[in-house]
Amino acid sequence: MTLPLYMDHNVRGPITRGLRARGVTVLTAEEDGTKTLHDPQLLDRATALGYVLFTQDEDLLAEGVRRQRSGESFGGIVYAHQLHVPIGRCIADLELIAKVLDPPDMLNRIEHLPL
Repeated sequence: MTLPLYMDHNVRGPITRGLRARGVTVLTAEEDGTKTLHDPQLLDRATALGYVLFTQDEDLLAEGVRRQRSGESFGGIVYAHQLHVPIGRCIADLELIAKVLDPPDMLNRIEHLPL
């Protein structure tokens, strides 16, 4: 079993497809019908489902930091800058995170890619 990843609507399709090809459980905001949710609600949705949110959106990263500072719980965020982390590196690093960590390991945690 892998750590399930919830893809923000800004994540490119090749990342999602690459992870699925490697056996990682992935759900996209579009598939979940949450494509238009604001960042706090999107993070709440991923957390409620037991998923870690992967994003390339700095606003979601800021929401995670805000929650860490206020003590508000969330399921975890993995962040990669769209222009500075190539797609192949995102896939490899996300696969490693998904196959090594469990949901409790990511609770209230923010990871930055590349690892």
